[in-house]
Amino acid sequence: MKKSKWFGAVILFAAAFIWGSSFVAQSIGMEKIEAFTYNAVRTMMGAATLLPLVTFRDLKTLRGQTKEAREAYKKTEKRTWLAGAALGVALCFASNFQQFAFNYTQPGKIAFITALYMLFVPILGIFLKKKIPPLTWCCVALGAVGLWFLSVPAGGFTEVNPGDVLALICAVFYAVQILMVEKYAAVYDPIKLTFVQFLVSGGVSGVLTFIFETPNAADINAAILPLLYSGVLSCGVAFTFQTVGQKYTESTLASLIMCMESVFGVLSAMVILKQIPTAREWIGCGLMLTAIVAAQFADRLKKIKP
Repeated sequence: MKKSKWFGAVILFAAAFIWGSSFVAQSIGMEKIEAFTYNAVRTMMGAATLLPLVTFRDLKTLRGQTKEAREAYKKTEKRTWLAGAALGVALCFASNFQQFAFNYTQPGKIAFITALYMLFVPILGIFLKKKIPPLTWCCVALGAVGLWFLSVPAGGFTEVNPGDVLALICAVFYAVQILMVEKYAAVYDPIKLTFVQFLVSGGVSGVLTFIFETPNAADINAAILPLLYSGVLSCGVAFTFQTVGQKYTESTLASLIMCMESVFGVLSAMVILKQIPTAREWIGCGLMLTAIVAAQFADRLKKIKP
């Protein structure tokens, strides 16, 4: 049992590292191709990575089934694809707002601002009639202060980087997507849902690519390494690590480990891109990380009886 817990924690750290360092890959990729093109290619790569696993699971499930069972499976499949399509649209909004942010701001800042989805999830949960613990509201306030230090220069709001605003909008859409995952993953196969959401998100981004951008094979080939990293590793492999890791890891610990994504994003930008945060930005990152980590304990404290 202890070995299983260690295994779960290790691969969750691996997933957080891949996601965090992927911010650098996205930044480098944007030097070669535009945002819609990047997201269309990388999410399709994520879908292609999961396709063999999805196909194998489908064949295994249908093997030896009766006609009635196959008909019931087809009905479930239809509902799964509809739910996955809804997730894909939400993911498309979130990932494209994030990708456009790389035109204006540094990947380390985007990583921390994106991580605010962990605070937006309970706030949006109000509309689903979920009770919000007092500690969560304190964390939201602390996160807002951290965001001020990270994104608002000494000159005030007139000097706010538009990339930070795009990253903040991205965090809201990721929170929506997470709430939808919470709803649908309890009913449908999470692997299939993820495959469909990648497929739909990539398809919608592909349509937007040909409407607003002028993609060409040479530019995509020039960005192939960042695309492979954020497509195959970040979308395909890291998701699988997350799914397996959470199976063996308690939910609060899993959330805390995955919070490290933002830290790895800053560290990767420092090491690879030589982007060193200012003192003001370090304070903002510290406050936001404290708020995000503390928020993971809010539900647990609420359950502790006097």
